[in-house]
This record gives sequence, C-alpha cells and structure tokens, in this order.
Amino acid sequence: MTETPDSQTDRSPGLSVQAVYDGDKHGPPPVLREVSTFDQGTDDIDRLRYVSQEWHDLEVERLWKRVWQMACREEDIPEVGDSIVYDIADSSLIIVRSAPDELRAFHNSCLHRGTTLRVNDGWTPEFRCPFHGFTWSLQGELTAVPCSWDFPHVDFADYALPEAQVNTWNGWVFVNMDLGALPLADHLGAFVEKFPWDQADTVYKRVHVAKVLRCNWKVALEAFIESHHVVATHPQLLTMTGDANTQYDVWEDADTWSRMITLQGVPSPHLPTQLSEQEVMDSMLSQFMGEGVQFPIPEGETARGMLAELTRSQMRPYLGDDADVSDSEALDSIEYHVFPNFVPWGGFTRINYRFRPYGNDPHQCVMDVMLLAPVNPSMPRPKPGEVQWLGPDDSWSTTEGLGALANVFNQDTSNLPRVQRGLRASVKDGVVLGKYQESRIRHYHAELSRWISGERGDSQ
Repeated sequence: MTETPDSQTDRSPGLSVQAVYDGDKHGPPPVLREVSTFDQGTDDIDRLRYVSQEWHDLEVERLWKRVWQMACREEDIPEVGDSIVYDIADSSLIIVRSAPDELRAFHNSCLHRGTTLRVNDGWTPEFRCPFHGFTWSLQGELTAVPCSWDFPHVDFADYALPEAQVNTWNGWVFVNMDLGALPLADHLGAFVEKFPWDQADTVYKRVHVAKVLRCNWKVALEAFIESHHVVATHPQLLTMTGDANTQYDVWEDADTWSRMITLQGVPSPHLPTQLSEQEVMDSMLSQFMGEGVQFPIPEGETARGMLAELTRSQMRPYLGDDADVSDSEALDSIEYHVFPNFVPWGGFTRINYRFRPYGNDPHQCVMDVMLLAPVNPSMPRPKPGEVQWLGPDDSWSTTEGLGALANVFNQDTSNLPRVQRGLRASVKDGVVLGKYQESRIRHYHAELSRWISGERGDSQ
C-alpha cells in the first residue's frame, strides 16, 4: 500500500485531505485516516465496453445474472405481502416480504405462458397471473390452476416459482440470480468494516428519483465516482469544495469496492485567488440555504469548523449524542462504490446512487438517486418516499425533495448523452484515464474484466 501522492507535481496545490484533517478540531474516525492507492498502469479502456451490443450481452449473461446487486430498501417492503419489482436488462424479480422476518425474490414470470406476474410495487396477498389465473403463494408455492383437469401433467409440487438469492446489509436488500454464488458477505468483504455508519434503524428513505439517461450505465456511473469534472461542470461549487484534492482510495486486495473523500468548506485549488473564511462560508450557505443567508465567523474559527458545528446542531434533535461526529462526517462527500453499480455515501451526507441498463439498449440506462434522512425518535417512522420517474428529457428540478442537488444533477447528466454520442463517433479505440483522479474507474473496470472473462461468478 502506498500513500496518495504528496508532491506538487503529483497533485494539485493546496492541502491534502489528510492535512486538512490534521487541523480539524473534531478529527475523523480511524477509518477515514486510511489512505490507499497502487499502480494500475495507464492502459486505455476499450471504447467498445460502452457502445457495443455484444459487450452488453456479455454483461447480461456473465455479470447481471451472477452478481450481487442492490434491489431496494428493507423499509420499501415492511409488511407481509409488500413487494417491489426489480428489473435489470431482460430479467425481472419480485422481492417480497413473505413472512415477518423473511424476504424472498422470485423470477417475475408465470410458469404457464410467461406473463409477468407483477408490474407495479405494492401489497399483494398472492401472485396471480392476470392472463389465465395461475396463482402462487407468497412462499412461491403453486396454489391454483383454473381448469386443473386440463393440466394432469402439472405437479403442483414441481411448479414453485424459481427463486433468486436475497440478503440484506445495513437496511439495503441485495439479490443474486445465481443460486450457486458466494454469500453477500463474501462479495462485500472488508467494505462492511470500512462503512461504519448506520443506514438501517436511524434513517429512512426520504427521496427516491429514477431517471432514464441516454448513455451506457458505465458512462453514468463514472461521472459520479470522480471529482475531476467539478471545475468544468460545477463551477459554482469551487468556492467551497476541495475538488482537485479529493482523496481516492483503491485497495489492491479489495476488488469489489473503493472510496473517495472530497472536502467541503474549503476552496478549490483551481481558484486563482485566495478566499477568506467568511467568503467560503457565505458561498456554501447561499448555495444550499438560499441567497442572503449569513453566519458571521468568530475570530479564530474556520468556515469548515463552523459549518460542521451547524450541521451537528441540526442533527442533535434526531441523533442526540450520536450527532457529535467529526467535522468530516458532518460535511464531507465520503463516497464508496460497491461493485458493480451501488454508490452509498457515508457520514451525514446520505446520498445513494444506483446505475443499471435500461432494457437491452447499451446506449440507455437508469440512474436512481436515493436520499436518506434521520428518523426523529419522538415521531412515528415516516414512510419511504415513492419513486419519482423522469424521462431522458425531464429535469431533476421537476421532482420534490432534491433541493439544490437538482441543479447539480442537471449539470452532471447534461454531459452524458454527449459522452455516449462522442464514444460512438470516436475513431480512437480507447478511453484514456488519469492515473490518480480516475483510479476508481480503472479499478472497477479491472473487476468487470474478471466477470466477463469468467474468472468471477458461478461460485467464483
């Protein structure tokens, strides 16, 4: 393991994440003090991974039908009979709470003539085919066949709905269509120790937006696992975000996850002039709380320290003493990537992303944004937010609950159709990546190669 580059020639000017941590009054937990990178080479990424139907078909067969993937939150299906439909390429699963302490995942296809059993999320007492009425229990057992006299060859005991594996971590429900795959815990590995924040009992899903994008799912994912794009795509954030000094952590012995930490409450090293602490404070408050909001910084304090304390004070009614976290946990973008397509954030910034193909079109995908919020212990637990669907031309600003993030997402996703179009038009065979700032992209592509080659999957 080597540390993040330290010299001015290896990274942008200004303080590194760890150097800023040294000056925080409320220092970070040990898990955020870890730094890891290693030499992954500088080879291009094959352009066909993003534009080829053949590559997409390989992903469907060798990745999506064999890998653990996040399907929903446990709170999405709290009562017996509650179900959600999870679609990925041609596959469709019904995840259902079949008993108070039991979740099951069934392939969403009638065993008679193939009709999808469920098209909407929600409660159901059973799975009844709308075409001819074949019916299965919540445990997947065949219970009714209209005109059963005409099906003497159908043994009810042999016609249970085919299942997928299902398991949970930290309030999230994962599925795997490969019944021989290794357990979820093996797939997550040390990630569960490196992500110490509770996303199950103390929070709920406040907002869920799903948007269809005109790009490959990997193009979308890659736009959200690096901060290299901030200077061109989000110039309004430069006064308060240490974008170019983001810490990127990839572990040579951890294939299925990575991390980046982007400092908040500090100016970008791209800015040509030094900002005062008050200017940093004012810019962050105006961006996320509206124009005219001011908070004078006492002498000897920093914008970062005061913003962190403001955040802690807002969280204390919900979390009590648990709100007394580090400045980094209160402020920073602490973002993990769990292979292949799940992106949870740590600390108080409880944003979560998911990226998946949209049907069998390699040029379209679905991006899910899920915002978690603290549960007030003195109030009933709120119901999770319902999915708000957006088409390719719909603005994130038309949804409820995203606030200032809607503009940021609009900026991000406006680039993506142009990336996809450019990749299709390119006469260059490969995509070039920065050695450090885009190291997480190269890291997950290495794991993707293992799945496509057959090194992963089928009990690995």
